[in-house]
Amino acid sequence: MKYVLVSGGVVSGVGKGIIASSAGLLLKTIGLKVTAIKIDPYINVDAGTMNPKEHGECFVLKDGGESDLDLGNYERYLGLDLTRDNNITTGKIYKHVIERERRGDYLGRTVQVVPHVTSAIIDHIERVSKIPVDGSDSEPDVCIVELGGTVGDIESMPFVEALTQLQHKAGKGNFINILVSYIPIVNGEQKTKPTQYAVKSVRSAGLIPDLIACRCERPLEKVTMGKIAQSCQVEVEQVVAVRDMPTIYQVPILLEQQGLLELLRHALVLDKVSLTPALVTKGAEVWKKWNTIIPQEHSEKIDIALVGKYVELPDAYLSVVKSLEHSTMRCGRKLNLIWVDSEQLEDKTQHSDPVGFYKAWHQVSTAAGILVPGGFGQRGTEGMIKAAQYARERKRPFLGICLGMQIAVIEYARHVCGKAKATSEEFDAQAEHRVIIFMPEGSKDTMGGTMRLGSRATHFQPGSDHSKLRALYGEATVIEERHRHRYEVNPDYVDELEAAGMTFVGKDDSGNRMEVFELHDHPWFVGVQYHPEYLSRVLDPSRPYLGFVAAAAGCLAKVTQDALKEKTLVVNGALDGTKF
Repeated sequence: MKYVLVSGGVVSGVGKGIIASSAGLLLKTIGLKVTAIKIDPYINVDAGTMNPKEHGECFVLKDGGESDLDLGNYERYLGLDLTRDNNITTGKIYKHVIERERRGDYLGRTVQVVPHVTSAIIDHIERVSKIPVDGSDSEPDVCIVELGGTVGDIESMPFVEALTQLQHKAGKGNFINILVSYIPIVNGEQKTKPTQYAVKSVRSAGLIPDLIACRCERPLEKVTMGKIAQSCQVEVEQVVAVRDMPTIYQVPILLEQQGLLELLRHALVLDKVSLTPALVTKGAEVWKKWNTIIPQEHSEKIDIALVGKYVELPDAYLSVVKSLEHSTMRCGRKLNLIWVDSEQLEDKTQHSDPVGFYKAWHQVSTAAGILVPGGFGQRGTEGMIKAAQYARERKRPFLGICLGMQIAVIEYARHVCGKAKATSEEFDAQAEHRVIIFMPEGSKDTMGGTMRLGSRATHFQPGSDHSKLRALYGEATVIEERHRHRYEVNPDYVDELEAAGMTFVGKDDSGNRMEVFELHDHPWFVGVQYHPEYLSRVLDPSRPYLGFVAAAAGCLAKVTQDALKEKTLVVNGALDGTKF
């Protein structure tokens, strides 16, 4: 097994996940089988109970694992289906060690950070790195390991020690450490001291950087790169500049142009790895498509209003944003995403903050499409309901995801079915018309891992032949999408809603759980209970998002025609005949 460790110095949040994903993509383009592991040093067992306004999005994996958002980057770039074990946390490791101690596995010995915790970390990495995640039964050739936070943090120490031991255990030619550092610009001058101190700290911990990836707002000057190489005991060729790019999808191209792939090939002795000809061909095709699609600049923009409750931290909707980006690229448009705080749309705001109220409504009313994403709790939901009503009545393309779907059902029950006080059990457990209810198998006492999670089947119903969304899925009868929710549409109200014009075209295996609704007398008014953003890929956009963006851009008919013609979507309406 070959390991590529991506660690950070100076500050966190400088793009380690994108650089790790980009390195993995470059390795896949030459035919290697790649997997990825993210290490998060927090004590939480997983990201499932974390507030998205603090930590960002919780990414849901195929097996239902609730993980760090960087695993979403890995899946989007590398086309993988990772597992919950691909995300390691301090809480997960200590839970494992303590459970072993309680069983008596340590035979009465004193349990310590070294060697017991560090050994557990190494064992976990070695075990998970061998799990096939690309749909085949073959073990990966390379494992990308990203260490969250910055080296030197107290909570990172056990992981740094474990990775140092793993480096020695893997041996020369099987382990490379990429340190991601930040180069600040002060009074126009690029400063290297923070990077020098970061490298010194990493070296003192035992992790010797083989490559230094320097993040900076602008291209690094030659003198800056030379100073870093000289002071950090590396060659200039081992210093990689990662400047701000128009899109993060151009980072792999930037790194390849600077020779990162050749550096990895040499350091990991990749010429001695046996490659499958089919994977070599596939990798070359992917890289050709990436270089064809990503650098394109689209001048015509499209305004999409995202009406949410966590808009203060855009990372709370990271996969949603990426799905919109993938779809706008496919439609030949440039995304102009407008962040709208749903509370600003509510009547109470008109009195307390009239400027904010009218600004928010101006943004919604002038957008080409309105999207209401997932979320939890009652705060801001009345504003979401008003946004859904506006989109329905004004024939504006609308997409409701999870909570957004439930919001649209509530709005329809209130204003079309005449149930003025219709609501969700999540908002009012004693309401007369609870059109959204708590799922019977859920738990209201234990938060972590008790929702409906992971990949589940959705069956398109008989009579859904005219479904706009089903057509984008290639007229499939069954699809697999990922879920994360505790509440669902109340089956007792389905007949009444459908009689009023809301058609539930997709249901679960039992036929009792509503998964997809559409309004057929509308350009695009769709709600899905699942989270399609988790399966959107750079070269293969999520179908609900693609349909929504295409409807807003006025090219839905063309996109649908291509989907039905090829059964698999084609670049920009088959302009170059290249299928994904």
